[in-house]
Amino acid sequence: MSRIEEALKKATKRRGEEAVSTRPSVSSSHCSDGLERPAAKSPSSKSIPQEVLDRVKNQHMLVAMNDVVSPAAEEFRKLKQNLVRLTKKDGFQNTILITSGTVGEGKSVTAVNLAISLAQEFDHTVLLVDADLRRPSCGNLLCMDTSYGLSDCLLGGTDISTAMIRTGIGKLSFLPAGTPMANPGELLASKRMDDVLREIKGRYSDRYVIIDTPPVLPFAEARTLARLADMVVLVVKEGRLSKYELGETLEALSGANVAGVVYTHASEASTSNRYSGYAKYKYYSAS
Repeated sequence: MSRIEEALKKATKRRGEEAVSTRPSVSSSHCSDGLERPAAKSPSSKSIPQEVLDRVKNQHMLVAMNDVVSPAAEEFRKLKQNLVRLTKKDGFQNTILITSGTVGEGKSVTAVNLAISLAQEFDHTVLLVDADLRRPSCGNLLCMDTSYGLSDCLLGGTDISTAMIRTGIGKLSFLPAGTPMANPGELLASKRMDDVLREIKGRYSDRYVIIDTPPVLPFAEARTLARLADMVVLVVKEGRLSKYELGETLEALSGANVAGVVYTHASEASTSNRYSGYAKYKYYSAS
């Protein structure tokens, strides 16, 4: 039985054991796609400046901020809790790389919402690094300027702190990808990148570092960076990859610490009746 199959088996067993609590009442607001969606303020939104709330209010993919009572937001909180436990299991393993087998599986959405969920914890600072230099999207999800960032620092030899941006969301800082590059493999595999990651990891003893990378199968970057991170979270979209391709993805990540799988866009048929409407994001730990 493959690791993915083992993870799915555990998740199926878990769904059978868990009970769904009553959903709190919500108010409604307009989202960027023009649909009427339920929304409620984050429990910590009082500490977030109003200009930040205004900036991201139409970004419906930020469920950790804009739809905190949604099933998807709850799944991200579960993911956070599981990862916090794992990162403290053997010292403080604070660098978490988020990737997927191929494009369009939801890795960037997972990375940003996980970073926001972690930043809402008062005991930790969080740095979100957009290391997808081919097609960066974390900046768009956060509605922030991404014109200068990681690639510019690596190429120019400037200190990485010059590109870091405070998001105004708890203790979350953001390192944009910077100038997009067609072939960033050598740059991300360079000694300079290795030094940057070590610096980021060690600069603050209580900081979580969430790294979004390109997908594994079409590009080499994630394979390199995965071995430098403390652990890897693999995002898998239902129906996107074959079993063979999933095996290829895990094989490409051999040598890295794959902590678990986030299963996205699960169909209604793959969830029990009790989870009707709770299907968008599920976290399945393979550890």
